Amino acid sequence: MVHHSSARLDASFAALSDATRRGVLEQLGRADASITELADKFHMTLTGMKKHVGVLERAGLVATEKAGRVRTCKLGSSRLETETAWIEGYRQLWSARFDELDKIIEQLKREGERQ
Repeated sequence: MVHHSSARLDASFAALSDATRRGVLEQLGRADASITELADKFHMTLTGMKKHVGVLERAGLVATEKAGRVRTCKLGSSRLETETAWIEGYRQLWSARFDELDKIIEQLKREGERQ
């Protein structure tokens, strides 16, 4: 099993654990948006959206840029490779375990048919 930075995984999965933050990422995948636009889209206060964007920004999933009074959000530099590799390691582990379970079940079925 590959070991990854615990702090990075914690920040990423904490950010992704909230439906609003996942929605923000989906929205920013379509187009950059200001915090005001995001707050309107998600029917939230500016303060609430700033907190969500802050969590996403700390995880590297969103980057913000201030021009005058407008703070524009866009997808961050994180490509989720570390998180994907962590998930894939566990997917492979579970897949191998289920394959072994399938073999045991098939063996038990064959033994049951012989009796």
